Amino acid sequence: MTTFQEARTFLLKHRADYDTAVKGFRWPDPVPFNWALDWFDAELGCNADSRDRTALWIVDAGHKETKLSFAALSARSNQVANFLRAQGLRRGDHLLLLLGNVVPLWETMLAAMKLGVVVIPATTLLTPDELRDRLDRGRARVAVASQDQVAKFAGLGGDNLVRIVVGASTTHDGWLPFEQAAGAPETFAPDGPTNADDPMLLYFTSGTTAKPKLVRHSQRSYPVGALSTMFWLGLQPGDVHLNISSPGWAKHAWSCFFAPWNAGATVFVVNQPRFDAKALLATVGRCGVTTLCAPPTVWRLFIQERLADFKVSLREVCGAGEPLNPEVIDQVKAAWGLTIRDGYGQTETTALAGNSPGQKVKVGSMGRPLPGYRVQITDSDGHVTKEGEVTLVLGADRPAGLMQGYQGEDGKLSGADGDLYRSGDVVFADDEGYLTFVGRSDDVFKSSDYRISPFELESVLLEHESVAEAAVVPSPDPIRLAIPKAYVLLVSGVERTPETALSIFRHLHTRLAPFKRIRKIELVTELPKTISGKIRRVQLRRLEHDNNRSDVLRGAEFREEEFPELQKVRTAGLES
Repeated sequence: MTTFQEARTFLLKHRADYDTAVKGFRWPDPVPFNWALDWFDAELGCNADSRDRTALWIVDAGHKETKLSFAALSARSNQVANFLRAQGLRRGDHLLLLLGNVVPLWETMLAAMKLGVVVIPATTLLTPDELRDRLDRGRARVAVASQDQVAKFAGLGGDNLVRIVVGASTTHDGWLPFEQAAGAPETFAPDGPTNADDPMLLYFTSGTTAKPKLVRHSQRSYPVGALSTMFWLGLQPGDVHLNISSPGWAKHAWSCFFAPWNAGATVFVVNQPRFDAKALLATVGRCGVTTLCAPPTVWRLFIQERLADFKVSLREVCGAGEPLNPEVIDQVKAAWGLTIRDGYGQTETTALAGNSPGQKVKVGSMGRPLPGYRVQITDSDGHVTKEGEVTLVLGADRPAGLMQGYQGEDGKLSGADGDLYRSGDVVFADDEGYLTFVGRSDDVFKSSDYRISPFELESVLLEHESVAEAAVVPSPDPIRLAIPKAYVLLVSGVERTPETALSIFRHLHTRLAPFKRIRKIELVTELPKTISGKIRRVQLRRLEHDNNRSDVLRGAEFREEEFPELQKVRTAGLES
């Protein structure tokens, strides 16, 4: 039987030996195991070597810093668990978590795990309609939200919803102050054992349907599965690890929670009212950050600064979310002597492929399958091929980091059963096993580090009275890699004018969170279609990629930034 501690120790020992790690690694057996109690509390929070080590380090504007040791965070999360239990929460209940990078986010995550409560992480950028969907389909029993989110709950109903507000300066009717948890006992006793397949996380992720899919992870899949993420990042005990990601997204759980604490490293967070590359780089140097993971959007902003002027203590630098171009990798290496190592995974998995420490890095490649993941590249018929879909072999080889499945309206799971899991991502595999990303097998694309579903955005577009048909595709962008662009066919009698485009943009601003907003609209007279009448997005994607303005499909293009009145309502920060 392989234990969690044994599997972790093996990967730390062979962190720079890919072949040995892949050959010898075994996932821990799926025995009763509560990561928050049996690892975070019992090992990190009590062990003499780690209990006083900094677990969480948050730097806010003005260099205000908050540091909590593993022992302190263990005790504080116990208090939150007891506080939530006092509000009636029990094992299996669902909790919507709507917080930024503040200490209560980590306290609540740990507390919920200890209770066996299922967490629904959510971004604070949600609109009220999107929030209603999370509450309804997520069947939330309690919501923990920051003060600036309270107004979104007005009119959403949910009389039985327990509402807890963090950091409120005034009293809100129907809301309990999170700070009351400080009066609860610092010791916690679970109501029973936690089984490996007990649900733990429920993520909403964009897919090819109108509504986001519900991805369910277990008490084993993300905590234990994140051992592969720890290996890819190259984390070691005592590291100070910075991952640039927003709460509510899977990458935040990957690298701001499970992977660093699996290693016994410090989770380091920098909160900025508006993203400032120069200030962030200065903080990285000043605070002695040793490992850094950032999406390509951030790396592209970093190289606009004189990197060599920033004296850093970095040992490992990583990127994930989309491919990095060679120019970025070359400039970082020239300035710091470090090579950015790409990695790959999904909300549905932990890191499943990557360029691991000490190995040859091929520019443009997302690396090789990580320990514990048996990957096949298959065509649409399931045949193994050089270019095809990333497919995971299940059965006896099922990786611990794979989701339990997509949860339907009836609570049943699908998508991760049978002999294979098909990721939907198409790659090319070379003779050495390195994988290079080609694209999605469907039409979902990445903008910055966010997955965008064309179908979801098109559904909102079609609600506008002037829109007859619409197709959303990625348009190349030097910072975000791609931005959402809509090709729009108008209803009869509506003219292709700036006033029409502005009306559509305004409609989108009221219905979509900033990270999803369409930044360009092209009003056209026809859309390319298949014989069966389906819109050929692939043809429009090619138009954008080639920047072909002479094609007969072209129309009148309007950009969001052309309308000053829209700029006044844009959300500050990188996510906007």
